[in-house]
Amino acid sequence: QVQLVESGGGLVQAGGSLRLSCAASGLTFSSYAMGWFRQAPGKAREFVAAISWSGGITQLADSVKDRFTISRDNAKNTVYLQMNSLKPEDTAVYSCGAAATVTVVITRTGITYWGQGTQVTVSS
Repeated sequence: QVQLVESGGGLVQAGGSLRLSCAASGLTFSSYAMGWFRQAPGKAREFVAAISWSGGITQLADSVKDRFTISRDNAKNTVYLQMNSLKPEDTAVYSCGAAATVTVVITRTGITYWGQGTQVTVSS
């Protein structure tokens, strides 16, 4: 059974940092591109970051490009999202997803597996 389990969310003040983790099991992790997505209350889920299976290709949404970093450790079957200089508008449920390619992650046209999500709340 495939599982993606996010952790690291919480409450932080504006300007602070958080590091999210997504631990995968039940799949050949190194064969999948991985992504982070977020959904704020009343809004559609949006793409945040993507990373290729090898970690050699990364893409970030324009809204987070200068503040967030995505990375992965295939030995630990884990993908990370380092979030710095957090803003109140970053408040959302953050989920990870696994897909065949970075393009699929970015366009969300065929995410194979989803995690349940972790809440991130940024206070002003």
